[in-house]
Amino acid sequence: MYEVVAVKFINSNRVYYFATNKLKINNGDKVIVETEKGMQFGTVMSDPSEMSEEKLVFPLKNIIRVANKDDLKQEKINEEKGKKALKDARSIAEKLDLDMNFIDATFTFDRKQLILNFLADERIDFRELAKKLASIYKTRIELRQIGVRDKAKEIGGIGPCGRFLCCSTFLNDFNSVSINMAKNQYIALNPTKINGICGRLLCCLNYEDDQYKEMKKEYPPIGSIIKDGDETVKVVSHNLFKRTYTVERPGKILEERNLDESSK
Repeated sequence: MYEVVAVKFINSNRVYYFATNKLKINNGDKVIVETEKGMQFGTVMSDPSEMSEEKLVFPLKNIIRVANKDDLKQEKINEEKGKKALKDARSIAEKLDLDMNFIDATFTFDRKQLILNFLADERIDFRELAKKLASIYKTRIELRQIGVRDKAKEIGGIGPCGRFLCCSTFLNDFNSVSINMAKNQYIALNPTKINGICGRLLCCLNYEDDQYKEMKKEYPPIGSIIKDGDETVKVVSHNLFKRTYTVERPGKILEERNLDESSK
């Protein structure tokens, strides 16, 4: 078992686990942590807790220290520098005629790296842009081309359900979503109904898809021809919540059947 805390970084809704390193740490503390990119400034999102090895990602990094006044001051400077770097990147990209929509720019706490996220319709050759930014800020430049889902995650918003976007609150990874999920759940294939504010299929189509698949196993497939007494009828629709299905008899007569009664 390892004593860890969850830490969240600026411009990220994902939490990462770090070893407490035997430090006294409380939920809400600002901390300096060790990462693969160098030292980072983050916010503790949980009280220390014991966690088993299989639930953690290794190598497990340590909390270096609880942020002091100098660290808070340095982070404030980094935030201001990040805003300036964002303006510079947009200006340089415009001069180089690069079609890039920059979302944010952040420095690692130790200023060893400047990370910029941007949107673009096509792959961009940003080598000249990176050189010019490196000459200004004297640090390593990392440019990340992100998708529209990542943009929605960064910016946030309200979904069609009236709640804050799943991607900006608790979703850490974007699982694949297909149009077949909407069909499987009998949702009208209207883009305004099945697309999120990012313009892609709603992530929540994933949530109940397995349950719909399981429930539909009890029903005769739509379009199938089944025996109904002395007649053969065609199954035309299901109502999973009423546990009924509709069949079409000869003469295009529609009738509803109760699944529980028909299975007796």
